[in-house]
Amino acid sequence: MNWAFLQGLLSGVNKYSTAFGRVWLSIVFLFRVMVFVVAAEKVWGDEQKDFKCNTAQPGCHNVCYDHFFPVSHVRLWALQLIFVTCPSLLVVMHVAYREDRERKNRLKYGENCRRLYQNTGKKRGGLWWTYVLTLVFKIGVDATFVYLLYHIYEGYDFPSLIKCEQKPCPNKVDCFISRPTEKRIFTLFMVVTSLICILLSVFEIVYLVGKRCRECFTTVHQSRHIMTNTLSSGSNLMESNTLKLTDENTPKTPAPSYSVAIS
Repeated sequence: MNWAFLQGLLSGVNKYSTAFGRVWLSIVFLFRVMVFVVAAEKVWGDEQKDFKCNTAQPGCHNVCYDHFFPVSHVRLWALQLIFVTCPSLLVVMHVAYREDRERKNRLKYGENCRRLYQNTGKKRGGLWWTYVLTLVFKIGVDATFVYLLYHIYEGYDFPSLIKCEQKPCPNKVDCFISRPTEKRIFTLFMVVTSLICILLSVFEIVYLVGKRCRECFTTVHQSRHIMTNTLSSGSNLMESNTLKLTDENTPKTPAPSYSVAIS
């Protein structure tokens, strides 16, 4: 695995994520990816070789193995990790697209021109929708693979003994899985981390939508406040102008003169 590429990807996505997104990335790369690379592949490395059945009938061993393990856990988790991490690159690509537009705009109109974006990494407009849609997609991917794992293997348990009646087995034979307890622990660990990632993504969507609604409410409230102040000042101005016009139109009657007789 190219750890330099992984580190660059993590830092690039982490730069534009919320607090919930940073925790999600930490769980994915530190727990799921590293556990998958370091431990899971070794645990399932001898899966088919050490799958034993108490019969020498040719083909029975392969048929029973394919019946109980139609898809390898390791390959299923590899697909899950690929599908769940790739959408995060869309956010980085969208920010890069914004930065490229900003650069071309400055080259065309000069350095002092009006900017297209106040902050290319701020989640507004299309970038907000891209970020939210990636979260929805990641929730769908994790939930789908958790369900597939349960549906294909009929649960997350690994019994030590499996009864097989598939053809060409002569009768019901007993088959044994290698290290079932260890595989059960790793399977539950991967499922639990997937569920935690789903919850974090749901919390992040609620946080983003709530923050956006609060900003919209604040903007509407400020607009109404400004409109009210404008109308109030306009009304006061009209009243003052009316009073001035009334004073100008009122005829000024001269004060009566009195003659005082002094005797």
